Amino acid sequence: MRRNRWRARLPGGALDADLASWLREPGSLTGRCQRHCHTFRVRLLRYETGRALADEGLLRRPSRHPAWVREVVLECDGVPVIFAHTTLSTAGNGRLGRWLSRLGSNSLGSLLFTHPGFRRGQIEFLRLDRRHPLFGRAAALGADGRYLWARRSLHRLGTQEVVVTEVFLPAINRLSKRSS
Repeated sequence: MRRNRWRARLPGGALDADLASWLREPGSLTGRCQRHCHTFRVRLLRYETGRALADEGLLRRPSRHPAWVREVVLECDGVPVIFAHTTLSTAGNGRLGRWLSRLGSNSLGSLLFTHPGFRRGQIEFLRLDRRHPLFGRAAALGADGRYLWARRSLHRLGTQEVVVTEVFLPAINRLSKRSS
C-alpha cells in the first residue's frame, strides 16, 4: 500500500455535497452527529496492541514499534454512521496513552476538541476500496458499495501523536437530510 494515496483535497464534482461537508467538517464529528440524532452512542469494537497500518506513515517508525489500536463505531439512533480507527505508538509514555486506555465507549473527539493542548494536523482524504485493510471492517457495519470515503488526521499532544481515521458509512447521508 502506498502512503501517498491519501490526498489533501477532495475531488470536485462527483462527490455528493452532503458527504463532502461531513468529510470537510473541521470540528468534532461526535458533536455534529449528536446534533443530528436523538440517541448517539460510541460502540467500542476493539482496543489492543497491534501494528500501525502501512499507510499510517504519519507515525514515527510505524513498523518498528507496536501501537495501541482502537476501533469504534459512531451510531445515531442505533444506525452505524462512522467507523473510526485510532493508532497511537506505544513507544514512549505519556498521558495520551493513559487517556486512550480509559476511554472505553466514550468519544475520543470529546477529548481531542476540548483539551487545549491538542494540535490537529491537516485532514487528508481517501476513497477506500476492498484493497484497504479498513474497508472490510467498516463495510461489515452497513456498507454495500465498492468504496467508502475516509478522512485521516494526526493529532499531537506534546511529543505524542495519534492518527485518527474516520470512515463514513452510507447512512451518514441520511443525517444531513434530517433536522434534529
